[in-house]
Amino acid sequence: MLSKSAAKAFFLGGTVLLSAIFLGLTWDTFQQIPGRTNAAALTDSVKRGKHLWEDNNCMGCHTLFGEGAYYAPELTKVFERRGPVFIAAQLKNPQAMFPGERNMTNYHFEDAQIADLVAFFEWCGKVDLNGFPAKPTLGAPAQRAAGPNAPPRPLIFSQLCITCHALEGAGGTVGPALDGVGSRFDAAYLDRWLRDPAAVKPGTKMPKLPLDEAQLTELVTFLSSQKEMAR
Repeated sequence: MLSKSAAKAFFLGGTVLLSAIFLGLTWDTFQQIPGRTNAAALTDSVKRGKHLWEDNNCMGCHTLFGEGAYYAPELTKVFERRGPVFIAAQLKNPQAMFPGERNMTNYHFEDAQIADLVAFFEWCGKVDLNGFPAKPTLGAPAQRAAGPNAPPRPLIFSQLCITCHALEGAGGTVGPALDGVGSRFDAAYLDRWLRDPAAVKPGTKMPKLPLDEAQLTELVTFLSSQKEMAR
């Protein structure tokens, strides 16, 4: 059994030691904050995007960093999931992306404002949240290519096309599945279709996507490689 003086010394010594540990951990946490919060990447564009997010009450429908509503998709990692092309197209004209579906309000953002919001989402996605939010495990696009000589799946396909179309059992259901699409249509048709779907098929729900020439070529090459399996 400790004497009164020994107990007092034990209490005071433990208090000092644990206080020092607490202060050390606090100091270490504050040292890590700039790197974890991606503070160095806070450009003027990112700041303007944040103001747009707040001024338009986007958190009334979406969740960001775990805060907000759950009416619409969680957006902390949306830049990683969907990429800048999809985000910009969705902000430009939500109805055109998903005709006849439930859509977000069209705020009629100008191109500069859309660029700021894209920059804001990119910044958000690079904040170190220690694994939050967890990556979804359901409906993840398969990575297997069709055939040994088939080109790899383009990033733009996994970010944009898979939103509406399925391939190898994974993806959206708004548009038709793309398995075997290269057997049904040749490269010239696919190129015309991707450039202006409505010019090929008036009234189609497929929107005209903001693709550059490199992305068009990559998608046509990839889709042309998706052949029907021989039976």
